[in-house]
Order: sequence, then structure tokens, then C-alpha cells
Amino acid sequence: MEVKKLEPQELWRNFADLNAIPRGSKKEERVIAFMIGFGEDLGLITLKDPIGNVVIKKPATAGMEDRKTVVLQSHLDMVHQKNSDTTFNFDDQGIEMFVEEDWVKARGTTLGADNGIGVAAIMALLASSTIEHPALEAMFTIDEETGMTGAKQLDPANFSGSILLNLDTEEDDELTIGCAGGIDTNTKYLYHQETTDAKSTAFEIKIKGLLGGHSGMDIHKGRGNANKLMNRLFYSISQTVNMQLNSLDGGSLRNAIPRESAATVVIPYGQKELFILLLKQFTELIQEEYQTVEPGLTITSEETALPAKVMVKGDFVKIVNAIYSVPNGVFRMSPDISGLVEASTNLARVIVKDGEFITQSLQRSSAESTKEDVSNSVRASFENIGCTVNQGGDYPGWKPDPDSAILKLMTTLYKKTFGKAAKVEACHAGLECGILGSYFPGMDMISFGPTIRGAHSPDERVQISSVAKFWNFLLSVLKEIPKNTK
Repeated sequence: MEVKKLEPQELWRNFADLNAIPRGSKKEERVIAFMIGFGEDLGLITLKDPIGNVVIKKPATAGMEDRKTVVLQSHLDMVHQKNSDTTFNFDDQGIEMFVEEDWVKARGTTLGADNGIGVAAIMALLASSTIEHPALEAMFTIDEETGMTGAKQLDPANFSGSILLNLDTEEDDELTIGCAGGIDTNTKYLYHQETTDAKSTAFEIKIKGLLGGHSGMDIHKGRGNANKLMNRLFYSISQTVNMQLNSLDGGSLRNAIPRESAATVVIPYGQKELFILLLKQFTELIQEEYQTVEPGLTITSEETALPAKVMVKGDFVKIVNAIYSVPNGVFRMSPDISGLVEASTNLARVIVKDGEFITQSLQRSSAESTKEDVSNSVRASFENIGCTVNQGGDYPGWKPDPDSAILKLMTTLYKKTFGKAAKVEACHAGLECGILGSYFPGMDMISFGPTIRGAHSPDERVQISSVAKFWNFLLSVLKEIPKNTK
């Protein structure tokens, strides 16, 4: 079935149109122009602030003029990830979608349901002539996925609403009232090289088939990190074989758990068969460890052309030890909210090439004190070997307000509509609400959305029935927005 023919059609048509436009983080020029054209074609007040966020305002429908103004917020950018065997140019191609049972998926790439479904829902509201709603202020932010710069540099003068509905939650039975903040840690080290011994054999090692996923929402699920596994491989085999490293390329995006890693190593004459045996044993061990959570994990090697240079042994030992010692995954569970990850870190990117060793990682926490603690732990691991460490992109968390008026309205409405209570949660992902709250201290905020699986990975998919549920609930909420008593 064609995606545009799914129900509700007004939402899915917008999503399909949106996904036809390349819109990676920091490359949103075309989608910004598309949204400006969309708003202007409807005859609505349409603005672009200096950073590139788009604002579209729509008056209340007849009889709803006395209700509180609602800000509807979603981000325009999407994570660009693809499988290594998928040929796809994110800069030029639209996402190739297909329907499989109750899910919409993409062919070998991320889908962009995060946060394209939210954007499409807001577009449908703006375009409708029949849906009842109070005055709406649509806030379409940019660059949420790689630094939240749109939210950070937002012009608050463009908004007068007192309620903000963020449409960026990925479970249709959850109402999110808090989130983690984050900080990026980027490191660099200049290593020494030497000429490769001609009496050696080069191998290309590849780790593939990991699930990956969102480094906030999925960090507690025990999934493999390709960068850490490759480094464990180096450490294990180099205890017996005089392995030398030429290059390494692992992971992709700062907020995605690494799914793949590739390295070129050099093995001295006479140790080739031993290397092959040890690699086989290591592979079997790792596959046994991860058989439950990572059934698709593969580790392969094949001979390749002998490179001219390799890393000297002293630097190889330093780098392997540093990566081994750096924390990764859950750092601390919340002592106050059962089951919530308080602090975590994800070693997202590792590159070794032409004398430079580079890493990128993202630390998250709902508490500023443990955000500092986990980021210092990562910093110290790399500073110990002489890396230059730069930390930035810091953004605050969103403190839960259990007495929120919009929360009370929506929990009551959810139970009335669906016959059971919604889950009221704080999440470990980074939502823009934390930043927006600093601009609008009196704003009553909540986040909700449809069920999305595998965000930030090529396995991303959105549940069709869940989108219909989310859409109908959103319309119900807008009808019940209270009167403005000011």
C-alpha cells in the first residue's frame, strides 16, 4: 500500500512530502524553504528566525477564541544513517518508504519518523478547515539531532502561547514530563607511524549486524557498541600476536549507538595462521555473549593490500588502553524514578587515519552533577594518554512537574479515551523542552507521540495504527484546552 493512502491521510500525505526532501541535521535549507512555502500558501503568518527555525501561526477556530494559545513543537531535521551495503545519497535522495503489515519502514536507511511524524501532524492541523482548535503557534526547530542549536538560538519574541505540546515521544502510551541534558566530548591525538614490514600480511576486519539505536532511549538495553567491541578484539589478540594498526573507522553519529566498525591491521610473517585462529575464537566468544540481544552480529576478516604505514606499538597500546578504560553505556540509574537511566555515555565515533586518532562521544544525564561526573570520566580516560579534549554542545535537562495542568488534563483524557492509564515518564533522551523551558519559564509543557522503533538506525519504523491513535488523541486534547483566564 502507498504511504500517502494510509489513514489519517492528511498526516501521511504530509509525511511523504516531507520525506521527499533531504533534511539532515545542519543541511535543512531545502526543508526550511518547503515549510515557509507551506505556511505562506495557506495564507498564515509565517516567519523564519535568524537561526532558521520556522514559525507558522493559525488563529483559533470559531468558538475557541477564548482558549489558551498552544505551541506545537517538532524538529525538522532527521538522523542520516544507512547500512554499509545500501547505496544511498542523503544529500540528493528522498527516503524510500514501504509498508509492511502495521509498520512503515525505509529501505536500508533511517526513516525520519523521528521527528517527521510530529512535523506532519502539525502541518495537517495548520492546513485543516474542519478541525476544532485554539490559536496555534507551530514551532519547527532545526538541528535538534546534532546540537539542538535551533532551540538554543530560538527567538522567544515569536511566541505568546502558555502550553507547549512537543510531539517527539516514541511510545504511544507515554506522556513525557522530563528528559536528560547532554554534552559532547570530542578528542584528538597525533600518533606516530612507521614503515610497514614488507614481510607481513594485512587484514581488513569488519564488525557488522549490530542493532545500534538511539543512544538515550536504547542505552540500557545491553546492545553491543561496535567501537568497544573492535577495541576489545585489538586488546585480546594483541596479547599474543604482534598486531599493528593502520586504520580504523567505527560508528557514525554522536547520538547513535555504533552498529559497524572496520579496521585494517597488519600481522607479521609467521603469525598469520595464529591470528586467524584467535580471531575465530574471539568471534565465537562475542557471538555467544551477545546471542540474545545481538543475533545478527558478525565479525569477518579478509586479506587486503599491505599499507605503507602502521601505528607504532607504544601509541597502539596507549590508544587501546584508553578506549578500553573509557566508560560506555549506563553510568548511573536514577535513585528517584524507578527504571530511569540518570546518566550514560556513548562512544559514538572512533577514527584512526594518517596519524590522527579521533573520538566523539555524548554524555547524558537528568542531573547536572552526574552529567559533569560522567563527562569528566570520559575526559580523564583520554587526557591520560595526552589527547586534546574539547567538550561543548551542553544543553540542560527538563525537570519533571507532576502537578502540571496539561498533564492532569491529558492523563484524564487518555484514561477516558482508551480505558487505561497513560504511563507518565521522564526519558533519557534529549528533548528540546529543557532548553525551551529556559526561554519560557511559565510554559506548561508535555511530550507525546506515536510508537517508533529503532530511531537513529536503519531499522527505524513507525507503527501505522499507533499514528492514528496519536492523531486522534492530539485532536481530542486540542478540543479540551482550557480557557485563558488572564
